[in-house]
Amino acid sequence: MDLEKIKEVKQRLSVAPKYDPDAEPVYDVLGIQKLLPHRPPFLMVDRIIGVEPDAITGIKTIGVNEYYFRGHFPTEPVVPGVLLIEAMAQVGGILVLRGVDEPERYSTYFAKVDGFKFRRKVVPGDVVVFKLVITQPLEHNLVYMRGKAWVGNSVCCEGDMVAQVIKNK
Repeated sequence: MDLEKIKEVKQRLSVAPKYDPDAEPVYDVLGIQKLLPHRPPFLMVDRIIGVEPDAITGIKTIGVNEYYFRGHFPTEPVVPGVLLIEAMAQVGGILVLRGVDEPERYSTYFAKVDGFKFRRKVVPGDVVVFKLVITQPLEHNLVYMRGKAWVGNSVCCEGDMVAQVIKNK
């Protein structure tokens, strides 16, 4: 990726997207399930609130009843970082799959996760807002994205990922 593209992506991810809970989502959970094969308890996106040709914004509301809090950690519940990465990847998967014909016939898989940094804990009651920008468009079944997640105006995690888009058997 060239220096200009890096600067442009960093600029687009520099401010937390505004989330209005009263606004009509682009996709609600039923619309998301038409694009992603994930289902509860592993569907980690509640709404898509913004879509651009090369970017997407989604949310996950963290409830105290999330299955992983029973063991992580019972006396101080915190969302595991790997699940934040998975939620971010699911948001990115929606962006990629909405751009292919017959999205229900495809799945996205991690090819690479790189440079993730975790800046703050995510705990029950938080609303996490994810924004992903495509840094290299889909080519040879691979797509490159940079993502950032916020709780309010605080960054909770950020990093780069590469997804493979594969036709289901």
